[in-house]
Amino acid sequence: MSEFRDVVANSVLPARRETIELHTQDGLTLIGELALPLEHEPVATIITLHPNPEGGGMMDSHLYRKAAWRLPALADVAVLRFNTRGTTSAAGTSEGAYDEGRSEKFDLLAAVDYARDRGLPNLWLVGWSFGTDVVLQHGNIDPIQGAVLLSPPLKWSTPETLQTWAESGRPLTALVPELDEYLTPAEAAVRFAGIPQCEVLGIDGCKHLWVGEKYVRIAWNETLKRVRPELAELSWTWDGPMDKWDDLLVRKN
Repeated sequence: MSEFRDVVANSVLPARRETIELHTQDGLTLIGELALPLEHEPVATIITLHPNPEGGGMMDSHLYRKAAWRLPALADVAVLRFNTRGTTSAAGTSEGAYDEGRSEKFDLLAAVDYARDRGLPNLWLVGWSFGTDVVLQHGNIDPIQGAVLLSPPLKWSTPETLQTWAESGRPLTALVPELDEYLTPAEAAVRFAGIPQCEVLGIDGCKHLWVGEKYVRIAWNETLKRVRPELAELSWTWDGPMDKWDDLLVRKN
């Protein structure tokens, strides 16, 4: 008889994982991965935009790596993560050069086109830090259903950009760490006030990088409330096969 075990920091649950390439309108090839439920089709899809590569952000940034390890099995959600232009991870380096969120427009569009062409359902964007500016500037498009912003700094997103979200009515949620050094929950509430449908949630005790399993679970529980509102909050336990990732060996045991 199977026994439920806690999902911990390096737990890797069963999924169909594919190395993919994205091709941008300006001629670049980007490195990525698509993680799908093992035995059936996904109910929803999360497309991730990672933190600033100049600060170490990449598709393997811990929140996104853990989403790909867990959410296909726990929530029937597909996770598409990729390196934006000029970004390197263990999976490889995407062509091009970092462009402060400008040309990254084509990277986001390539990911959305790929998901649409694959017939993936219910597409949502999740941006983290720099990735939130990419989402806000370029992600207010069909067929995107909505977006979740983790630690938004609002560095490059202008009032005019935010106004386009207000006009579209597309759902938007900002999860803002209480101790974020770039934008506090109170500041975020003011900056996002012009978007009536934007929900700003302060995350007590959390910092910009969401370090700690407690905050990883909060990030994805809150995201899933928007992406799959019919789903009960995850227990973060699993009663099936479970591998463990070993960063020192760069492989699963």
